[in-house]
Amino acid sequence: MKPDNAIEVKEITKKFKVYLDKGHTLKEKALFRRRRAYEERNVLNGISFEVRKGEAIGLIGHNGCGKSTTLKLLTKIMYPDTGTIDMCGRVSSLIELGAGFHPDLSGRENIYINASIFGLTRKEIDDRIRDIISFSELEEFIDNPVRTYSSGMYMRLAFAVAIHVDADILLIDEILAVGDVGFQAKCFNRLREIKANGTTIVIVSHSLGQIEEICDRTIWIDGGKIRGEGRPRKVNCEYTEFMSNHTLNSSIQHYEEVNKNNSSEGKAITIKGVKLRDENGLEKKSFITGESVVLECEYESKQIEKERVSIDLIILRNDGLECFVTNTFQEGIELMDMQGNGVFRCRISKLNLLKGEYWVEVAVRRRDLLPYDYKEKACSFTMTSVDGERGIVKLDHEWVFDNLKNQS
Repeated sequence: MKPDNAIEVKEITKKFKVYLDKGHTLKEKALFRRRRAYEERNVLNGISFEVRKGEAIGLIGHNGCGKSTTLKLLTKIMYPDTGTIDMCGRVSSLIELGAGFHPDLSGRENIYINASIFGLTRKEIDDRIRDIISFSELEEFIDNPVRTYSSGMYMRLAFAVAIHVDADILLIDEILAVGDVGFQAKCFNRLREIKANGTTIVIVSHSLGQIEEICDRTIWIDGGKIRGEGRPRKVNCEYTEFMSNHTLNSSIQHYEEVNKNNSSEGKAITIKGVKLRDENGLEKKSFITGESVVLECEYESKQIEKERVSIDLIILRNDGLECFVTNTFQEGIELMDMQGNGVFRCRISKLNLLKGEYWVEVAVRRRDLLPYDYKEKACSFTMTSVDGERGIVKLDHEWVFDNLKNQS
């Protein structure tokens, strides 16, 4: 195993027996032998990937593609038919809501049971139980049986335990879809802290926004194989475009029909070019911190009829850090008619990025976020700033000194 890796998965396969109508009693098995008929389904067909220490990756794909099975193999709930899985360090997992909880025991008692499953000693749990209860925000209910808990309360308690285990690897399967908005935000903030402290994170989720918010890399699984891998925004866009061509609802069919009939590239709207200009309209590749910038994007549209369109703007540092992300939909701008060819512009009155090299990316999507086109690294630019200023952005500020005696 490579020293920088936390997880190494090599050529794993997994198949399951799916019974058509399995008999359970001895009588049923004797009288209705045909019920024993089954078919074998290959869920994973030779998946291989590596996860570096401290990296966060997201597993995406349609239902039944094998992503949750992959996570269960990582937790050793089940084992692959062929291939190997190597993991380095203590593993904590949130695979299924309430897994490891006894419904008749209290929340406090279940903390001890669940944490001990993850390998903590009684003393370690005693030292952390106050923090666990505080994070879960269940002080009022902690001594009640967990069978009286709602699904959101289950999630709070399970997540609170998992993140206080001090695990080297944290595995999460769709668990963050449960719970109120405030607690979800709290969980995301804690995940960022955990990641910053060097914990490796693997998340399975259908929420592409969650993946983009937390993960450094996305792995797209389709038909038991890895179909795509890379930066979350790029892979997610490819995945949604693929899914749009394989979904049978009417809106997706219409989207496919528009693309099929009107674009040789399979796109109803195509981004032709992206440029950065100064206030005088001159194209530039270098700017000074605080300078005005105009992003100009030329597009070609072959839409048949008017549809709501959202335009995404992403600015990244050359190391992949997202410095600014916005779109017209969240800013309340309704774009209904992009038929024909045209240009749209976005003016940034003060580009307050500090010294460094940056990329601009642009996406044109339907309002339901299905993509028309996405330009990764559409154009690059550099920033120069005053010596001594460090960080990502320049903040407008002023110094104020009250009652400061003059010094000679």
